[in-house]
Amino acid sequence: MKQLVKKSAVFTAAVTLAALSLAACSSGDTQPAAKPKKIEKIGLMVQDMSNPFFSAMDKGAKEAAASIGATANTQDAQLDLANQNTQIDTFIQQGVNLIVISAVDENGIQPAIERAKQAGIIVIAVDTPAKSADAVVMTDAVQAGEKSCQYLFEQMGGKGNVLLVDGTPLQTIRDRITGCNNVVKKFPGIKVVGQQASKNDRASGLAVTTDMLTATPDVQGIFGMNDPSALGAVLAVQQAHKAGTVKVTGVDGSPEAVAELKQSGSPFMGTATQNPAEMVRKAVEVAQNIIDNKPPAETTILIPSELVTRDTVSQYKGW
Repeated sequence: MKQLVKKSAVFTAAVTLAALSLAACSSGDTQPAAKPKKIEKIGLMVQDMSNPFFSAMDKGAKEAAASIGATANTQDAQLDLANQNTQIDTFIQQGVNLIVISAVDENGIQPAIERAKQAGIIVIAVDTPAKSADAVVMTDAVQAGEKSCQYLFEQMGGKGNVLLVDGTPLQTIRDRITGCNNVVKKFPGIKVVGQQASKNDRASGLAVTTDMLTATPDVQGIFGMNDPSALGAVLAVQQAHKAGTVKVTGVDGSPEAVAELKQSGSPFMGTATQNPAEMVRKAVEVAQNIIDNKPPAETTILIPSELVTRDTVSQYKGW
């Protein structure tokens, strides 16, 4: 009798364990929630709101949201991946339908994006790719680097030493440097004598350019991979009393760059444009098409870059 009871207990435990295992497997195979039928809540995630580039994105998000009767909530990561992870989880809890993200770390943010997609949220990256996003809308960054450096080298007379003010290791920034290096190959008289990474802002652009000019004072041109770093380089050139001999170009077409182009005697000669507000408007359009079962043929959508110089700045509409 005792043996029968023992066997019965073993059998019951085995059945219970099997049931728990099956439940565990089922929970791990949970299907993603359905895509939204309408975009009612948009969550915009920017890298650093202190940069006017991302303020322009915020403006574009509000305009795009208003055009479709949705609300827009913008969150500032302050260049911190942990912040963006938390912000995505908050957006999931708030039930947003669309997340538009300028990722601080295109690889590190992937798990959070996958959580959002599991919750049925459409995720569109802007300005730089983000792993697992449904699509990315960005400037043709290689083209922007090419246009800025082509103009810089022409203004230098096709010869001289150049510094590259690099930035954080994002795809769009790497692409701008690639574009510049593509043009270097076409100018045998141009030599890159220094390259250092800024933190994409004016203060660090000033610091790294000052360091490079100290190490290599014989310089005739500087390419800044964005306008804030380029304008930091302009300050370094001025402080080194080289404003008459060194020329600087950047990328963005920012309001600050426009103002600098209008300054008589400034070393700043030109900038290749981006359109941050248009990136967000296009991202909302792509998301709406996904809802309408018309996904983009290509998941990377490139916006062309234009060159703005002192000669053309008066015709430039700006951000």
